Amino acid sequence: MPSTPTPFWIAGAAATGGEVLEVFSPHTGAAAGATTLANPDQVEAAVAAAAAVGPEFAASPAHVRVAALDHVSARLAERAEEIARLITAESGKPLKWARMEVGRAVSTFRWGAEEARRWSGSLQRLDTEPVGTGRIALVRRHPRGPVLGIAPFNFPLNLVAHKVAPAIAVGAPIVLKPAPATPLSALLLGEILAETDLPAGSWAVLPVTNEVAAELVLYPRLPVVSFTGSVPVGWSIRDSVPRKHVTLELGGNAAAVVAPDYTDDAALTWAASRIATFAMYQAGQSCISVQRVFAHHDVAATLTERVVEAVQKLVTGDPADEATDVGPLIDEPAARRVESWVDEAVAAGARVLTGGHRDGATYEPTVLTGVPADAKVSCEEVLGPVVVLEEVDSVDEAFARVNDSRFGLQAGVFTRDLQTAFRAARELEVGGVVVGDVPSFRADQMPYGGVKDSGTGREGLHAAMEDLTEERVLVLTGIDL
Repeated sequence: MPSTPTPFWIAGAAATGGEVLEVFSPHTGAAAGATTLANPDQVEAAVAAAAAVGPEFAASPAHVRVAALDHVSARLAERAEEIARLITAESGKPLKWARMEVGRAVSTFRWGAEEARRWSGSLQRLDTEPVGTGRIALVRRHPRGPVLGIAPFNFPLNLVAHKVAPAIAVGAPIVLKPAPATPLSALLLGEILAETDLPAGSWAVLPVTNEVAAELVLYPRLPVVSFTGSVPVGWSIRDSVPRKHVTLELGGNAAAVVAPDYTDDAALTWAASRIATFAMYQAGQSCISVQRVFAHHDVAATLTERVVEAVQKLVTGDPADEATDVGPLIDEPAARRVESWVDEAVAAGARVLTGGHRDGATYEPTVLTGVPADAKVSCEEVLGPVVVLEEVDSVDEAFARVNDSRFGLQAGVFTRDLQTAFRAARELEVGGVVVGDVPSFRADQMPYGGVKDSGTGREGLHAAMEDLTEERVLVLTGIDL
């Protein structure tokens, strides 16, 4: 690791602050790197530069923004292994998953470039009534203004990409605040952005404390806030700035339903494998990791047996090892919290089918059953490698159990019945339903977000570009159509 702190980025230029922010491996506790925290003058400089460049950036030719996005995508691909190992070092994410995250970030910036090429608006004829004869409207979207992007620790590159790429695509300056536990991947992204011809002030990567971030939320020159993180913090942001445009991608306790038609051997093996993998991937630190499973009684026993077998085959250990499936949580306090929630559920009558032990920041992949509905592992977001399996008597009961939650991000439904699939899309109170797979599937171009306490607004390139902009109408008069 470098002996000097990694610089951060203000108005496209490298900078160094005062207080050192050290980053440690969740697995070994060894230093993964360091940066410095931006001081108040540097924070002000980043915001002022973003506000000043706003009109210029919004009016910039599409090819300028497209070229920058294409460049970032290509450079991420070129440096993929280096970046994956950095993600693993600072977050404890197993290398196999870190590589997938880099691949997704490559795709995210590529999609940003493609959407920027298509960002053209629409024509609307107005001569549908006599008063509109000879008139036509050009409807285009313009940036709402500079964006404050606040990213979480669990995807330190790709969730940063989901803030930065759509902002660049529409010409909205962005001040990006990475998570204090995992700033290094975002700073490396800043290094790549600095290679582009984007105007000074159009982007900044600014490590600050969460307390300073709360102050940044209030800055009037940052009229848009895009936040991904915890539920309490997200809604407190929205409450603190009711006149700003705030998008929130918050938590979940994602559920999977296994319907009674999913009975053949291959189907159940597939479902069990997917549930086991995506309940435990990244130590469960994904807002759409599988947390609850509701299996019809016709398939529940077989499914449970196969999920337990699949979970027990997962390799837990050093995240830098190619064979590791499940690494540590972000820190030991996070693992202790998961441990306490499981212990609480067991004390209330739950049974541990496998797992249930902690070693430092690592918690064993754990399968529970018989969990009371009001236990935290069932009704809150575990954000750890824990899955709850429950038997139900009908699809009606399964869907009701899915909806019995204050969260609503995504759900998975294992069924081959078309009516059940469309019914799920109609009835489940979530932002997305994945049929034939777990709720953990996400394509980076698709609209992604939740309802209820899971947030408001949508990620996914085109959807996020719309969130960062507002419609303006140009009416042309005296046009022969």
